[in-house]
Amino acid sequence: MKTFRPKLFEALRDYSASKLVNDLIAGVIVAIIALPLSIALAIASGVSPEQGLYTAIVAGFIIALLGGSRVNISGPTAAFAAIVAGIVATHGIAGLTLAAIIAGVLLILMGVFRFGSLINYIPMTLTVGITAGIAVTIIIGQIKDFLGLTFAPGTNAIETLDKVKAIAASIGTINPHAVIVGLIGLAILILWPLAFKNGKSKVSLILAKVPASIIAVIAGILIVRFTPLKVNTIGTLYPTLSAGFPAPSLPAFDFETVKAVIPSAFTIAILAAIESLLSCVVSDGMINDKHNSNTELIALGIGNIGSAIFGGIPATGAIARTAANVKNGGRTPVSGMVHAIVLLLFLLVLMPLAKLIPMPIIAAILFMVAYNMSEWRHFVHIIKTAPLSDILVLVVTFVLTVAFDLVVAICVGLLLSAIFFMKRMADQSGMRRCGKQSCEKASDALPEGTLIYEFNGPMFFAGAEKILDFALEDDTKALILRMDGVQSIDATAMKNLETMMEKCSEHGTRLMLTGVREFPMKVLKRAGFIDKLGEGSIFAGIDGAIAETSGSAAQGGSEADRS
Repeated sequence: MKTFRPKLFEALRDYSASKLVNDLIAGVIVAIIALPLSIALAIASGVSPEQGLYTAIVAGFIIALLGGSRVNISGPTAAFAAIVAGIVATHGIAGLTLAAIIAGVLLILMGVFRFGSLINYIPMTLTVGITAGIAVTIIIGQIKDFLGLTFAPGTNAIETLDKVKAIAASIGTINPHAVIVGLIGLAILILWPLAFKNGKSKVSLILAKVPASIIAVIAGILIVRFTPLKVNTIGTLYPTLSAGFPAPSLPAFDFETVKAVIPSAFTIAILAAIESLLSCVVSDGMINDKHNSNTELIALGIGNIGSAIFGGIPATGAIARTAANVKNGGRTPVSGMVHAIVLLLFLLVLMPLAKLIPMPIIAAILFMVAYNMSEWRHFVHIIKTAPLSDILVLVVTFVLTVAFDLVVAICVGLLLSAIFFMKRMADQSGMRRCGKQSCEKASDALPEGTLIYEFNGPMFFAGAEKILDFALEDDTKALILRMDGVQSIDATAMKNLETMMEKCSEHGTRLMLTGVREFPMKVLKRAGFIDKLGEGSIFAGIDGAIAETSGSAAQGGSEADRS
């Protein structure tokens, strides 16, 4: 099936030992980057740390194996943190598993029915607003651990605004040790890449490849272990954390739970599709390749179902990890599979070490993730330069993401974008009367009793009433409607055209159409409009219609100009 063509099979046709070495190196480095991120993102999502690794292992391997990109790296991402936390808080892990499975099925269907190109219909302002909103929710969610706050017993801080209130109420419980550890971790995350950015020595080049997050984690563990600074660690909050890979299992569910999680499942599917396909587009430019978007969606769906069955959370393409894969030599899906296998080895052998990671370090890592994904410069640029309608979509989706949730933000954002788009299209369409010389190609000698109108822009419901912006005079014998500028027409516009024809008929006026394009012509024929009007009233150009009304053209000449 052409829709499903995994890139792995294409890549293996000319695979070589040198490519294998490059993929192995890239896969190991990406795994080192993904390790702390997967743990941190799982915690930010309200689930246990190992579930982030389950996701990176299962979804990362499956999507690399079956996906439509050579280099895309998949796993847990910050985009899902807020919505996953909300599902877990409301419906528990079973509800999350069910939502992820439904989202996986939706993604498979999107790929099978070739919806991959629909990513082009998501407005950039919507994605920027949502992304910035997610970044803010992540930052707010990590303030508690970064400052070492102690919330009052019984505090219910699930929604972002509830977290803000809880932080304000407990600000007096700041733990100075946590702040110090967090600031050290943040300093390492910021300064480590800068220190070796322009290094040319072999040592500098090697150290530049070591992820700053790993250095921050190691430093945090050593500080808490061997200094008087004492803070909460992963082991403190998750004492049952253990090594081992889970057995597959399906949740028990009922119809009410399915109904409750479907909106969230749709949101997960949309976000997964957007982020993964954007990651594919970015990586295409880096390696001069072209991904198969429908194959990627199918693989993404299977990967999310697999992740859910093995206790993971939703997954999608991770742009930063994908870029790291390419920069370190990864050129085939093998590197993505290697990254998953390396994470599996860590889970089975070294997972107990994760208990020692200080929570302020996790918070610092997530601060950097949020900052890097926020696109705040892009956000500000849009505010300064974009039309008011785009700014409104951006700000509304941003505010709704922070104040409510992604389901509301996406629905309202898409609705606003559609309304503003339709208004812009309607504003560009209109009917106007042409004089003897005001219509291009019109004859100077316009016959008596002949009116010419032209409609420009799409004929659709938002501007369909403009079709009736015409006036017949007492002696009007013919009305010529030019449709050269009409590329589309819908049912509402079709109805108004019929009303126009009826008014002309009642007045004893002949309606004639000129310049009807291919798609509008199909609609007119399918609706029976052409049969009612008559083929003899349709002309390719304005001159033929004018000649018909004047009776000065020979019958053959008139027929020749008809469409």
